[in-house]
Amino acid sequence: MKTEISIEFFPPQTPEGLEKLRSTRKTLAKLNPTFFSVTYGAGGSTRERTFAVVKEIAAEGFDAAPHLSCIGSTRESIREILNEYKAAGIKRTVALRGDLPSGMAETGEFRYANELVEFIRAETGDWFSIEVAAYPEWHPQAKSPKDDLQAFARKMNAGANSAITQYFFNADAYFHFVEEASALGIVAPIIPGIMPIAGFTKLARFSDACGTDIPRWMRKKFESYGDDTDSIRAFGLDVVTELCERLLKGGAPGLHFYSMNQAALTTEICQRLD
Repeated sequence: MKTEISIEFFPPQTPEGLEKLRSTRKTLAKLNPTFFSVTYGAGGSTRERTFAVVKEIAAEGFDAAPHLSCIGSTRESIREILNEYKAAGIKRTVALRGDLPSGMAETGEFRYANELVEFIRAETGDWFSIEVAAYPEWHPQAKSPKDDLQAFARKMNAGANSAITQYFFNADAYFHFVEEASALGIVAPIIPGIMPIAGFTKLARFSDACGTDIPRWMRKKFESYGDDTDSIRAFGLDVVTELCERLLKGGAPGLHFYSMNQAALTTEICQRLD
């Protein structure tokens, strides 16, 4: 049976970036993903750019899933966006709490992602297939693992269809999270988020900020390569491919790739997975 995959992009800031993304998308389309998702900046800062990329993806005949974050937003502004997407025939969205833009103190009319999911359902019924975020290694702002798991359950019970996880490198964390969610009665698919590794310095910094654990053995191995980008890339491909193999063998319902608007690594991993 073919493994279902989905692939995430961010909306580029420049015409050159947009052109490069078109080329990346053309390459990744050969993998026949279930959908392409497009991120949404803090407080809706990339709203127009996100919508432009989503419309292009839909026009190319692919299922597009715009991210939608609610923090700092009003019900009216979210309603307007949902109506725009409905009018464009978009049937899927990734509903997130999101981050407040720097310097903004007010959270707006929504505090949590479950409130956004409830609002989408109240406004649009079953029009959208709604994905939400999951954190196998727990959200960095969560008071405790139990609190985080309950917040996840609230999102699913509010009407989400499935979840996409933050990326991780420890398969056991994913399996443990799925087990705990299942014990709370959550049966919807929880799709592991996969981060292909292009370089180590940025990855380490980003992982530390978002609460993703890089196992010590991996960290030490990457550090030992110094500036040897070929060795970092080769080791990264091995590590991530093995992770994907273990996840799929353990029953993961698919894979969601954080492409960083690049095609080569995601393509290589999928080819290795056959």
